[in-house]
Amino acid sequence: MFDNIAHRYDFLNHLLSLGIDRSWRRKAIRWLKEHHSIEGEQVMDMATGTGDFAIDLAKRTEDVAIVALDLSEQMLSKGRQKSSKNALDDRITWVKGDAEALPYKDDSFSAMTVGFGVRNFGNIQQGLREMHRILKPGAPLIVLEVSQPKKFPMRQIFGVYFRGILPFVGRVFSKDHRAYTYLPESVKAFPEGEDFIALLHEAGFHQGNHQSLTAGICAMYTCTK
Repeated sequence: MFDNIAHRYDFLNHLLSLGIDRSWRRKAIRWLKEHHSIEGEQVMDMATGTGDFAIDLAKRTEDVAIVALDLSEQMLSKGRQKSSKNALDDRITWVKGDAEALPYKDDSFSAMTVGFGVRNFGNIQQGLREMHRILKPGAPLIVLEVSQPKKFPMRQIFGVYFRGILPFVGRVFSKDHRAYTYLPESVKAFPEGEDFIALLHEAGFHQGNHQSLTAGICAMYTCTK
């Protein structure tokens, strides 16, 4: 499914989020730089898609080696193109891999970011355990995920937009009906807030915290190994 929509993925992401997704990634990167020293270290961007998070991180750091991993080869192909366009090929390594069976040794990475990818894991808990395994002790994990607003009127507006407008626009532009009906379904099924923090703790992470962004339509989760 993600291979099928790779050619329109960036356009639709920015259109359907009204461009706010960029500010969410910038906020996550600021948190990472403020709370942890990552210069000269190796960082993974898990479920990188077309690499927006990895590219933003490379632009906002000077000496960080980034591994951008995803299961979709077509998404990675778009990411490589953007990396070359931004002269970042020496900073980002693009890897096809499965989040639930990562091809890395224990304690390999000094930090990890995941932008809107955890809800796509076939087995979330297995993916979290693998992420925990390859992180070094004390390393941070930052997860951005779409969430469902709880307060009036944003909850009602979000419901209409997410279940009605978004699938229609996505279907028109991507020509893939599944992708943009899958999106609201996956968000609805995702264990939000304290439920996700509990899963992080079960996987071995500590200091779990979450913060609502943009009136609750996005959440930023932070924790450490």
